[in-house]
Amino acid sequence: MKKVDVACIIDDDPIFVFGAKRMMELSDFCDGFMVFQDGKSALDGLSSILAADKNLPELILLDLNMPVMDGWQFLDEFTKIKTNKKITLYIVSSSINKEDLKRAETYEVVSNYIVKPITMDALQVILEEF
Repeated sequence: MKKVDVACIIDDDPIFVFGAKRMMELSDFCDGFMVFQDGKSALDGLSSILAADKNLPELILLDLNMPVMDGWQFLDEFTKIKTNKKITLYIVSSSINKEDLKRAETYEVVSNYIVKPITMDALQVILEEF
């Protein structure tokens, strides 16, 4: 089965980040991680990587509710970045609000919406869709 090269987690909850990374390690999900605590640091970091012509992540797991720049603001800016690399993006949020689900569907770059916590089964589905 295919494996993700670099997975990017954008989430301000250190417990979620720890758990997600641990599950990815146990399931041999990816070769490396990139972690950002908010949308602004993620946007700055990914833009720097792109400008330096370095390896962008293949997969982004994005939280919606974060300080500084939330997931929606990140998505608005991220969709403006031009790259030839296909980046698969999943929203991973504790929000079960139907409006959030509908809004997520309006972004072409969003592959799916996963309600926290992320599970081994969810990671398996991501790999199968990948």
